[in-house]
Amino acid sequence: MLIPEKTKIFSTFIPYSFNFSRTNSSTLGIWQSYINGFAAYLRLERSLSENSVNAYLHDVKKLAEYFACHEPNPGPLKVTLDQLKDFLRWINELSITAGSQARIISGIKAFYRYLLIEHPNAMDPTLLLESPTIGRKLPTVLSVEEIDQMFSRIDLSREDGKRNKAILETLYGCGLRVSELTNLKISNLHFVEGFIKVTGKGDKERLVPVGNTAMQEINYYLKYIRSHLPVNKVAEDVVFLNRRGKALSRVMIFNIVKDLAQRAGIHKRISPHTFRHSFATHLVEGGADLRAVQEMLGHESITTTEIYTHLDREYLRTELLRFHPRNM
Repeated sequence: MLIPEKTKIFSTFIPYSFNFSRTNSSTLGIWQSYINGFAAYLRLERSLSENSVNAYLHDVKKLAEYFACHEPNPGPLKVTLDQLKDFLRWINELSITAGSQARIISGIKAFYRYLLIEHPNAMDPTLLLESPTIGRKLPTVLSVEEIDQMFSRIDLSREDGKRNKAILETLYGCGLRVSELTNLKISNLHFVEGFIKVTGKGDKERLVPVGNTAMQEINYYLKYIRSHLPVNKVAEDVVFLNRRGKALSRVMIFNIVKDLAQRAGIHKRISPHTFRHSFATHLVEGGADLRAVQEMLGHESITTTEIYTHLDREYLRTELLRFHPRNM
């Protein structure tokens, strides 16, 4: 198979890798000041998390490095639509998935929206740039029975078992993101009112209803387990801690969930986020108002929440195929 001319120097590379020895340092230098300004804009004006900022910068730096390797360019304000199309053909030739390509394009478009704020007379070459068509992938969810199986495998004779039960009850009972769980503060537990306050994406706060079971497990953990830990000073207000009194990491939460899934004999690929999907799906299946679910999840757009109606319809279709006499 012939290698396309533009990809020959990258033919041995893993996608997203670049040969910096072949790059034009002057081109990278021109782009860097714009990238630095974009980073400051995302942090200070958009109030995005560091993970989100890094994701945007990763995509824009990829574009800068492409120009430095292929056709040195004076800077982002001189980029044309045709050049961007060449860039997209190049990343496509690197076998980058359609979903990743769409994310890269989204990051580059956000970069040019920022440039228009700083340079109102500049042209936006991304206006006619099309993203690859990708299907909506339905998330993995757990059935109520599978969630019960995982809870039954928690070793409650251990102190971390009591903590882990409180963690799972909070993930499933409130539909939290893992970062919202690890950053949950004692001062934001408003159990008298039946709510907890969480900080979501973009440092946006919201109130989430919390059920009696989750409240009982959290209170038990705080009173009988956490109170005996050597709490680190910076984690004094953090709810869930490790044995050394420090805040739990996202990786630790993932490992807890993965271990319990294995113990319960569940072979789906799940993560802490699966409990959030399951929380929303079970609410929709039970007849909850979609706007209410949107508020509880902290989604900016209702279209993001609507995926759970697709899950509900898929469940109904599965039941039809299983039990309708004309489909047996």
